[in-house]
Amino acid sequence: MPLVEITLAEGRTDEQIRALLAEVHSAVHRSIGAPEANIRIVVREVPTKHWCAGGVTLAERAAKAKEA
Repeated sequence: MPLVEITLAEGRTDEQIRALLAEVHSAVHRSIGAPEANIRIVVREVPTKHWCAGGVTLAERAAKAKEA
């Protein structure tokens, strides 16, 4: 039973998340032939204040980009 875990910074619409789930589900089914009912996908959305890259949070990076 495949389990796919996806972590994203928050900010996508429900429709975007649903489209992602559908595409990933199809890719898993196509690529390894897993029965559709057995495919599990978990999407975690992380607040941009809780995601850091290079010592800067995504929230800080976005704020800096708006200033420029």
